[in-house]
Order: sequence, then structure tokens, then C-alpha cells
Amino acid sequence: MNILDKFGSCPVCGSSHFELNSKKSRKCANCGFELFMNPAAAVVAFITNGRGELLVERRKLEPAKGTLDLPGGFADVLETAEESLAREVKEETGLDVTAARYLFSLPNVYHYSGLDVPTLDMFFACEVADDAALMAGDDAAECFWVAPGDIHTEQFGLRSVRQGLYQYLNMQ
Repeated sequence: MNILDKFGSCPVCGSSHFELNSKKSRKCANCGFELFMNPAAAVVAFITNGRGELLVERRKLEPAKGTLDLPGGFADVLETAEESLAREVKEETGLDVTAARYLFSLPNVYHYSGLDVPTLDMFFACEVADDAALMAGDDAAECFWVAPGDIHTEQFGLRSVRQGLYQYLNMQ
């Protein structure tokens, strides 16, 4: 379900004349307020160890609980993409990002709590201080290293991560 469908009345004046204005906005016929549904910013980390293996997680929570994933998540308000990346990697893996290089972005739809949340997923190649400090946390059930030749993108539950992995592996 589109998030805009959940807004029956204007969040500014309360009018019930809060109508679809375009595929990405609703506008109030009473006060003129227009609400745009822009994508949420999300970050994804490609982290390799000294053996060239890629850090992979198993998702602890829905959506796609139990499938494979890469470290990452949503940016918080007033956070840069790099700050979001470092925070998410630390929360999920216990690792400290020391360098991050932007690679590419992909549009995505993240299905959460019955809603389709549009996202813009930004992918980064990351270096970490000490990969021996690896410890699953937050929404990662487990973390482990996988040789690039042993990665099967179909085992990853989120569409943009599968597509991002495909692009990343073809860049190597």
C-alpha cells in the first residue's frame, strides 16, 4: 500500500479535502499544503576482510527475516550518508568504519508494517578498523564472511541488495 493512501485528512488544517495531486503528492484544497512522498535515504556497506571475503548478515527481523543481507539501514534526521553508514555498521556488526567510498545508488521499495516505503539505497565500499571485532547486533541475527565466488544473490531477501550485489560483484 502506498503511504499517501494512509492520509485521509490534511496534517496541517485537518481538512478532509486532502486529495491526490500527483503519484507522489497529496494537496489540501482548503489550506494549500502539499505533502510529497520522497524516498527515505538508506545506506548499504560492502566490507571485505584481508582474504577478500565479503561481510554478510542474516536478517533477524521482517521484512525478509532469515534471509541474507549486507550491513546498512536508514539514515536518521540530520545525519550524513557516511554517518548513517558508520552508525548502522557499528550497531549491526560491532565494527568501526574508518573509510567509506560511495559506489552507486538504487531505488527500492521497502515493505514494512503493511506499507511500501520508497527508498534510495546508497552503496559504499568500506574499510573497518579491526574485522576481528565482528559481533552481530541490532537487527542482524548473525554475521559472517563469504568468498565472492560463494555468494548467491538469490539468498538475499531485499531486491536492491540483490541488485547491488550483482553490480558490485561485476565491478570486481
